[in-house]
Amino acid sequence: MAETTLLFRDDPYLSTAEAKVVGINERGGILLDRTVFYATGGGQPGDVGTLEREDGSMIKIATTVYGDSKSDIVHVPGEGSALPALGETIVQHLDWATRHRHMRIHTGLHLLTVALPFPVSGGRIGAEEGHLDFDIDGAVPAKEEIEAKLNALAAADHAVSTEWITDEELLANPGLVKTMSVMPPMGSGRVRLVRIGDIDLQPCGGTHVQSTGEIGPLVVAKIENKGKQNRRVRIRFA
Repeated sequence: MAETTLLFRDDPYLSTAEAKVVGINERGGILLDRTVFYATGGGQPGDVGTLEREDGSMIKIATTVYGDSKSDIVHVPGEGSALPALGETIVQHLDWATRHRHMRIHTGLHLLTVALPFPVSGGRIGAEEGHLDFDIDGAVPAKEEIEAKLNALAAADHAVSTEWITDEELLANPGLVKTMSVMPPMGSGRVRLVRIGDIDLQPCGGTHVQSTGEIGPLVVAKIENKGKQNRRVRIRFA
């Protein structure tokens, strides 16, 4: 089966697009030739929305996940949904409000790694809040200090862009990788980097806003002690 074209990778602001149904898996998951739906990965939830059939009826998409490989994106229909026919042309409609909040929180978490320049051991993105786990040996800066840095970085309206490097270039520059437990997706020969102005550059496959000013004001909701050196920092929209 040909791999799904990831429309969100080139344009994370695309919220609707036509596609052809190229497969239905054994669990009733729908595979399309191209998709605007992001599949669960890298701490970011899979997108939700609807698929509009040729007869105008709607199929609710409860989540989006990867199939057997990273080249198969499976759109998981809601309980009891009718399935489209193989070869049918449908129109995808993303739940844009939720996706945009994911993009804002995700970009905010990139800024958090600038405000707190420590190794990252885990993280999670949501529509209301997100968190990163930092490996911090010693004192953790005060919540107010982190928040002030974070909001100054966001308000500076740095441009957010993407570029690609080869697997070999990434291996030669291990300092680009901030995460300790999750390695960037390698194996296809190239890795996508997300650049924020001249303040941050790191491998990431998720969706982000196009400038940090779009994030809006953030608050550091909580700093939790999750082990000897593990500190979980939660951020949410103000």
